[in-house]
Amino acid sequence: MTQNRFALLTLMTLSWLSPLNPIELEAQSPGKETMQIQYLEIVTTEPETTCSMLSAAHGVTFGDPIAELGGARTADLAGGGRLSVRGPLRDDETPVVRPYLLVDDIDAAMKAAEEAGAQVAIPPMELPGQGTFAIYLLGGIEHGLWKN
Repeated sequence: MTQNRFALLTLMTLSWLSPLNPIELEAQSPGKETMQIQYLEIVTTEPETTCSMLSAAHGVTFGDPIAELGGARTADLAGGGRLSVRGPLRDDETPVVRPYLLVDDIDAAMKAAEEAGAQVAIPPMELPGQGTFAIYLLGGIEHGLWKN
């Protein structure tokens, strides 16, 4: 086993053994761009139970519901993003885990998604005091974009 593979295996094992102090692994190659999840949204029929479980398992604290985020309660993610947990906003909204990738230009990112064949579910929309988000559907998956 090469030294790099051994080091990676060791880091992965340590992070598995110590979930409250995770070791961040950088998966990028020199000169490559990276993506950042700015907002990770969990829509569930049991938001309070989900928040309680995540708090107990990861030692995080969820804030009070935020009206601009559909009543979501949020906790901080490593790297500056947020994890949100909320209930469905309408009768036909199904449970989903939706990552929102941070972008500099949300209009250009949505245009690129549409050119790739994506269907716009929600065009860019500003949430006062929170940021701007958009959702598109591609390959049967809901994808989100976020601009601070």
